[in-house]
Amino acid sequence: MQTLLQDLRYGARMLFKNPLITLIAILALTLGIGANTAIFSVVNAVLLRPLPYEESERLVFLSERGTQVEDMSISYPNFTDWREQNRVFEHFGVSNRNSYNLTGRGEAERINAGQVSAEVFAALQAKPALGRVFTNEEDVAGGPPVVVLSHGLWLRRFGGDPKILNQQLNLNNKNYEVIGVMSPDYAFPTRTEMWVPVGQLLSEPGWKQRGNHPGLYGVARLKPGVTIEQARADLGNIATNLAKQYPDSNEGNGVTITKLLDIYVGDIRLALWFMLAAVSFVLLIACANIANLLLARATVRQKEMAVRAALGASRWRLIRQLLTESVILALLGGTLGLVLAQWGIDLILAISPNSIPRAKEIGLDWRVLIFTLGVSVITGILFGLIPALQSSEINVHETLKESGRGNSGKKQWVRNGLVVFEVATTLMLLVCAGLMIRSFYRLQQVNPGFNYDHLMSLSISLPQKKYATPEQQINFFEQVANNIRQQSGVRSVGYASGLPLGNNGWQTSFTVEGQPIPPSSQIPSMEACLASPDYFQTMGIKLIAGRWFTEHDNRAHLNGVDLSKLTVEQRYGAALKVLVIDEEFARRHWPNENAVGKRIRLGSGANDPLLEVVGVVGRVKMEGLNNDSNRVQGYLPYLQGQGRDMTIVVKSALEPTQMISLARQQVTAVDPEQPVFDVRTMEEIKSLSISTERLTLTLLGIFASVALILAIVGIYGVMNYAVTQRTHEIGIRMALGAQASDVMKLVIGHGMKLVFIGTAIGIVAALLITRFMQTLLFEVTATDPLTYTMIALLLTIVALLACYVPARRAMKVDPMIALRCE
Repeated sequence: MQTLLQDLRYGARMLFKNPLITLIAILALTLGIGANTAIFSVVNAVLLRPLPYEESERLVFLSERGTQVEDMSISYPNFTDWREQNRVFEHFGVSNRNSYNLTGRGEAERINAGQVSAEVFAALQAKPALGRVFTNEEDVAGGPPVVVLSHGLWLRRFGGDPKILNQQLNLNNKNYEVIGVMSPDYAFPTRTEMWVPVGQLLSEPGWKQRGNHPGLYGVARLKPGVTIEQARADLGNIATNLAKQYPDSNEGNGVTITKLLDIYVGDIRLALWFMLAAVSFVLLIACANIANLLLARATVRQKEMAVRAALGASRWRLIRQLLTESVILALLGGTLGLVLAQWGIDLILAISPNSIPRAKEIGLDWRVLIFTLGVSVITGILFGLIPALQSSEINVHETLKESGRGNSGKKQWVRNGLVVFEVATTLMLLVCAGLMIRSFYRLQQVNPGFNYDHLMSLSISLPQKKYATPEQQINFFEQVANNIRQQSGVRSVGYASGLPLGNNGWQTSFTVEGQPIPPSSQIPSMEACLASPDYFQTMGIKLIAGRWFTEHDNRAHLNGVDLSKLTVEQRYGAALKVLVIDEEFARRHWPNENAVGKRIRLGSGANDPLLEVVGVVGRVKMEGLNNDSNRVQGYLPYLQGQGRDMTIVVKSALEPTQMISLARQQVTAVDPEQPVFDVRTMEEIKSLSISTERLTLTLLGIFASVALILAIVGIYGVMNYAVTQRTHEIGIRMALGAQASDVMKLVIGHGMKLVFIGTAIGIVAALLITRFMQTLLFEVTATDPLTYTMIALLLTIVALLACYVPARRAMKVDPMIALRCE
């Protein structure tokens, strides 16, 4: 221990003795360790930390799998059969998402809600912070209306009042009794603020149909000792039996079971691991830089090491002393890196706050602190080991006799090797960043099928009790739209049941008149959406053939049909007599024909109503800019149908943000108790749809830029040191007649030789590494030759400039002074 304390004191003195070198090393380490800690904090919170539920590794997520739709919601009758017949689950429940208008307690507000079965709370073993959760007896049709609040909503809306229990809340013009408040860490489904019993929805006719998939997904807790493979086999057998019992609705359908953590993580897993790998390379480049710095300083300290060796210090003793100094440097860099990491976490969340799941859990916990400590110690050993080994390998007699140059030139290859490593690693990171830049640029250039400019949207959900009839619903939206149209600067107003880039409509099956009806498992489906007559013009959707909807496509032909007694598809089918389809719909089902005038059925039965195609429009990106579903798109006239959940879009000459308050005012003027939500511009919706790609690009760009700066510093440092070491040689060359240009070629040639070797190695490494990021790219291959060529050229030019400054200094060497110094 006493020896260690001596090493620490001596190491600290040596670091203070060389403040410039110490400062540069700490700065590089702060950047490298801080960036690694920030990314690891995200990886730890999202991928490594278990979900905040007891034995969360036993939790699984279930969905139904169809022949044409890989991942679809579960029909309620299928759920009840799965629940009753399975032998692998301890608890099994279902949930979906909805939202409710909260009125009567201050300003009206739209609250995101989870409609869940009581078994969901049991599966998650969730305990309320206040009151209780609802029971199986309440989770049935006709059960008492009860609601459980999230901890956040309880604090935000009700000030954390414990007397909220047993009070009545007006949700969608219906009173619900508050029976509980959940704990702060409970959040399933995500982004919900209250929960109501899903079983009470069985009073709706459509929920009892096995072929209806109303957005339900399952969550279950495996029995102790049961594996996920066993659960898949058990549920697979049940699904096979149900397909035999109910071929019309279940033929070809299966079950998908996934770990619940994987559902939370989503598609960001690969991107996060790739970011962690990239930032680790940045730290390695920093280590190479510091190692080169310490190698240069080791030359100055050779006589010191020789004296210590002459006084009896062993080689291990010298190595330990030098490694102690390196670890001190790394610990100082790690300490400052923690501060930088906190800023980095804030930056990451600011770049794309909605693209990272479990974002609220990201922080500097004990795992992150242990990671930082471990990285600091390993880093200190990593960059200090080579200089320590070289400095301790000395010939005491020869070193004490040598005058000025020392023997550092004998191992110049070590410094050259570190430069090659820096160049290769930097090129690899630059290639990754370059591919992401090209990918993101192409993503930005994708034609979404509509026009973003000066377009804003707001969503409205009318309470069923207050707006029970289709006429009331249509009158509300028409009145709001007309009021907005009268505002100054407004060009057009439309509304629809779903918007592009994520806010979609619903899926419905159909058959084509005059064509053979396929088997039930192969019946096509379309992405259906209710739309007002002015929706297409407002969105800027191109008309290819036929016409848009008009005000004459209304409900006048229904003759008093009671839609409330029909199923969902029958209800829409009875009301809708025309539709507009997208160009893919026309191409797929009527190739080389005019689709206008053709007819389809919403369903496959002979009694299902016919809809006539009156127009064909351009295809719209409904899922996102970087992906597109295989489903065709169909638009149904809202004036012939009914819908309580609609989104109003406004095209104006003003900035969209200026229209937001005006649009809110017009909604309030029609119904003061009606809240609006999801008030956004279409540019914001576009930005949200590519938030993950933006985050990956930004971070890769930052890491690659830091790597490039470190590589430039490294190349410059090595070349500058080489010029210093070769001053005597250069003086002799110039004394023998060498020109300044010859000296420049000598120095630059040596530097660029290292750069070319590093570039060649880096290209090979990039070809291997970038294969793993292919799924992160859009319309760009991982071997894109243009990206590789441009990055190699950029790195070569930058490296040439880094070599040029030392070469200029070498050209100015005075032969007489250089020779006199010897």
